[in-house]
Amino acid sequence: MQPVATEIVAADGVSLTGHWWPATTAFVHGSVVINGATGVLARYYHRYAAFLAAHGFHVLTYDYRGIGLSRPAKLSGQKYGWRQWGELDVDAALRHAIDEGGMLPVLMVGHSIGGFLPGYAESGAKIHRMLTVGAQYAYWRDYHAAQKLELVFRWHVAMPGITTLWGYFPGRRLGWLEDLPPGVVHSWSFGKRRFELRLKPSDRQKTLARFAAVTAPILAVSVSDDPFATKPAMTRSLDYYSGAEAIKVMLEPADLAVEKVGHFDLFHDRHASGFWLDTLLWLRDGINPWPGRCFA
Repeated sequence: MQPVATEIVAADGVSLTGHWWPATTAFVHGSVVINGATGVLARYYHRYAAFLAAHGFHVLTYDYRGIGLSRPAKLSGQKYGWRQWGELDVDAALRHAIDEGGMLPVLMVGHSIGGFLPGYAESGAKIHRMLTVGAQYAYWRDYHAAQKLELVFRWHVAMPGITTLWGYFPGRRLGWLEDLPPGVVHSWSFGKRRFELRLKPSDRQKTLARFAAVTAPILAVSVSDDPFATKPAMTRSLDYYSGAEAIKVMLEPADLAVEKVGHFDLFHDRHASGFWLDTLLWLRDGINPWPGRCFA
C-alpha cells in the first residue's frame, strides 16, 4: 500500500515530514502514532505501519527534527535534544493524528526512546493506549552487564567525543545508526539517573506533571537479549508514568521462535506472523498476549 506524505508542524514552527497510512478495512479501531528510536529513520517502521493499516488502524509515521526526512540542511550547532523531540515533535504528531482521525481513539507505539518521549508532550494525556518496545532513556548503569563496558565506551565516550570534533554525530558514516544533532547526542551521552536533573529547576515540576498526566494503560515489552531495555531500565522509565497502569513484559528469544532479537529486530517483518499479530491484541482489545512473562 502507498501511504500519503504529510507535513506535521510543531508548536515552534518546525516542519516535520511524516506519512499517513489509512486503514484498509471497513471498520477502523483507532489511529496509531509510531515513535521511533534514536537515530532510526521512520521508514524502518513502515512495514509495521502497513501491517497495522491492514488490520484496521490509521497509522502515522514521522521523523523527529534532525533525522531522515525532517533533517535540516545543517546539523552542527543544533541544540535540540530528547526533550524537544517529546515536547514539540511527539506533541505535534499526536495532535496531527487526532485531527486526521477525528473521533477515533489515538494509540501510541514507542520504540526505545520513543516509548519515553510521550511523557514530555502536553497532549500525552489524550493517548488512549500505549505499546512500548525496548523503551528506556539509556541510563548507562542499566545496560546489560555483559555489554556495559562496550556500550558505555561507544555511546558515552566515543559518540560525544566524535560529535565535538565534527559538530554533529556522523553515525551513518560510522555505521552507528543515523547522523544525530549534537543536542540529541548530549541527551543520550550525559543522561543522569533521574532524567529531570538535566532540566532547569523551573522546568522540572511542569515536565514531571506531564508524565503523571498520561493515564493510558501501557504494555511495556522487551526481550532478554536487549542490552538497553533491561528490567531496571524499563522500570526506571515507567516509574515516571505514575498515573498510568503499566504492565511490564520480558520475553525470551525462544518465545518468538528465534535465537536472538536484540534491540531492533522486533520491527522486522520476520515477526509479522508472530509478535506483530500479538501486538494487535493489546492495541485493539487491551489484552496482554504474554501474561506468563510479566515481571514486577
